[in-house]
Amino acid sequence: MPERITIADAAKHVDEVVEIPGWLYNLRKSGKIVFPILRDGTGLLQCVALKNELPEEVFESLKHLTQESSLIVRGKLRAEARAPGGFEMDISGVEILQRVSEEDPYPITPKEHGVEFLMDHRHLWLRSQRQHAIIRVRHAIIKAVRDYFDGHGFTLVDTPIFTPAACEGTTTLFEANYFDDEKAYLTQSGQLYNEANAMAFGKVYCFGPTFRAEKSKTRRHLTEFWMVEPEMAFADLEEIKRVAEEMVIYVVGRVLESKREELKVLERDVTKLEKVTSPFPRLSYDEAVKNLQQHGSEIQWGSDFGGGDETILTQQFETPIMVDRFPTVIKAFYMAPDPVRPEVALGVDVLAPEGYGEIIGGGQRIHDPELLLRRIEEHNLPKEAFDWYIDLRKYGTVPHGGFGMGIERCVAWICGLEHVRETIAFPRMLYRLRP
Repeated sequence: MPERITIADAAKHVDEVVEIPGWLYNLRKSGKIVFPILRDGTGLLQCVALKNELPEEVFESLKHLTQESSLIVRGKLRAEARAPGGFEMDISGVEILQRVSEEDPYPITPKEHGVEFLMDHRHLWLRSQRQHAIIRVRHAIIKAVRDYFDGHGFTLVDTPIFTPAACEGTTTLFEANYFDDEKAYLTQSGQLYNEANAMAFGKVYCFGPTFRAEKSKTRRHLTEFWMVEPEMAFADLEEIKRVAEEMVIYVVGRVLESKREELKVLERDVTKLEKVTSPFPRLSYDEAVKNLQQHGSEIQWGSDFGGGDETILTQQFETPIMVDRFPTVIKAFYMAPDPVRPEVALGVDVLAPEGYGEIIGGGQRIHDPELLLRRIEEHNLPKEAFDWYIDLRKYGTVPHGGFGMGIERCVAWICGLEHVRETIAFPRMLYRLRP
């Protein structure tokens, strides 16, 4: 029997007879020649079937094969620069595993489909070249993130999905019934638990799904998204900014190194990504507000940035920018105040260029137990839910901090996508829970 290979490995088997399982991506016919294009999840391969070199029933079965039917093709591989992927197979045999019915054909065709139709058929839309390219870039981003932290002394420590209290504010919590009528909530962030991990291991990161019950329909929001969150003991704001910048540059570099073909499918202008180098421009919140007002924004000091404000700022630069020291009143309860100006927090947001906005938020955490208690009370949070968190400040407290980077927003920026709904296989949005 011929060796079974993937399309991605075709270059290693030129002039060999092999077999490849996959699905029919497209079919062209020209008289006594049929050109089935096979996909197998690793790439596309054009095949050539000649009527006078195949049993009649085999040729006819190929000639009338329907889109997304599953099959195994056998034949000799050869280099062909004009073909998708640069190789072709001369078919000598085929096994059809399942033929899609002509009465119930594959619903996604080359014609234009509306967004709602495509989202309703997301389980099938994932098979298209564009969606395939996006998910492969996402994979490369996640691998690069993990490689960066694994290679810089961080330990991966998983944090809970069920939590007893809020981390990012009580208005965006998904509530769940736990045992014995106890309430639990889907995590908004692994950060609080990661602070405990950092006090044990020094430098840690967690990577998992997070949930925000935010009734937002913007192109930047999902209700379930993935976030990487490093946390570092003995770290100040400048160290946090250094690590964030270094990680972003590393991730972009890795994607440019390994996913050029996918970016080409997405028609991404890679020259813009190639400009993502150090140092990132740094602005204080004060400077950013003045800049925005000069460019027509109605923002006033003390307000958080809206999506339009982030777009105005980022369109002035070719790299991500860092904005630090936002007003304390608009930041989370755990954010440390600047000792020189307590009205601003030792936090930073990293905003991606081209109008993609915030991809990273972080900063120093309060390490003073008395100040932390006051903040918990000011935010009307249940003290008993944070007893363990306060303990971290009683037993060996140190300055510490970290950040969170939303994977989907990062994917949207690097791929140049209009909406985050394409950045994850099955997006969850305000009005989208299926499939």
